[in-house]
Amino acid sequence: MSAPATFIVHDLQHAITALKVAEQLDIPVILISAPGAARAGGAGWWRALIAQARAAVPAATATTSILDCADEPGTALAAIREGVEAIAISVPDPGFERLVDIAGQSGVAILPIAWDTACDLAGSNDPQGDCENHLGKLSAGVAKPRALG
Repeated sequence: MSAPATFIVHDLQHAITALKVAEQLDIPVILISAPGAARAGGAGWWRALIAQARAAVPAATATTSILDCADEPGTALAAIREGVEAIAISVPDPGFERLVDIAGQSGVAILPIAWDTACDLAGSNDPQGDCENHLGKLSAGVAKPRALG
């Protein structure tokens, strides 16, 4: 199996589409929120979105999901309390180390986001095609990703 591909998802349909295409190509994915989505949508929204997407495509391998908390420690703490599986945050030390400790005690990972290698589905007119193209680039075994229909 290939290394996980990353997708920036903005709604439930984006997440489901990314998981469906990943399932078809047998590639694990990491679902990432939009930058600062913890502030805009909230941790409860993100947790529910991920749960619904995984329920809709249970055979897909979603390695993890990451909620971006921007540079807001309070938002990060709310996400940790909400029980999301992973967050990303940009805060200087010693605040970052405190958040790592709190998150670790709660079973929440703090992970970096490689924004430049993620496929952002914002404004996509063809999310399935965009997902197929992104995953096809990462999968040497798929010569014609558009042939999936």
